[in-house]
Amino acid sequence: MNKALCLCGSKKPYAACCEPFHLGAAFPASAEQLMRSRYSAYALQLKDYLLQTWDKTTRPGNFSFESGLQWRKLRIVKTKQGTEKDAKGMVVFRAEYELDGESGIEKGVMSEKSWFKRDADGHWVYVSGEVS
Repeated sequence: MNKALCLCGSKKPYAACCEPFHLGAAFPASAEQLMRSRYSAYALQLKDYLLQTWDKTTRPGNFSFESGLQWRKLRIVKTKQGTEKDAKGMVVFRAEYELDGESGIEKGVMSEKSWFKRDADGHWVYVSGEVS
């Protein structure tokens, strides 16, 4: 079993946190759990998982990862609804990153308010986000 800590910041081992979602062995029970699993999927460049957990009405046909971008830390700022009993939810987060560019490594923070809903199968999916 992989004992490395999950990149989503839960302080749990990856194998007991986001990995079962990434492998399709389980589904996130809340919007925050999906948000965390999508963050770690971005950090690990798991394109298929990201597309699978994107609402089909807003899912892009394709996307690529930015070269030299590494996600470093996730902080959940606020959640609204998105629990096991809800049909929709919102998560505000801040994600720290490093970008290895032409002028060296740049550090930055991305803040986003993300909206989630349950799909026809009852699984949480990402609908859209507002970057600030």
